[in-house]
Amino acid sequence: MAPIPLSEALVKFLGTCEDALARSDVVKRIWDYIKQNNLQLHMFDPADKRQIICDDKLKELFDVDTFNGFTVSKLLSTHFIKAER
Repeated sequence: MAPIPLSEALVKFLGTCEDALARSDVVKRIWDYIKQNNLQLHMFDPADKRQIICDDKLKELFDVDTFNGFTVSKLLSTHFIKAER
């Protein structure tokens, strides 16, 4: 996949100074962050880890308190800068 320019907020979140990455790499890094920081909420069913609770860093990026894991790509879409034609 071709690298896509990233928003300043996403570059800051990733902390790598890379200003363009493939969408799949960004999604993987977000999921790695979620897992490393134990942000998967499973209050009612320990096997259901779809609900993500945002820490301050993730909340700053997505501007939400919680989200369903299936919406990571949608939340990231505003952080991919479309090339002008």
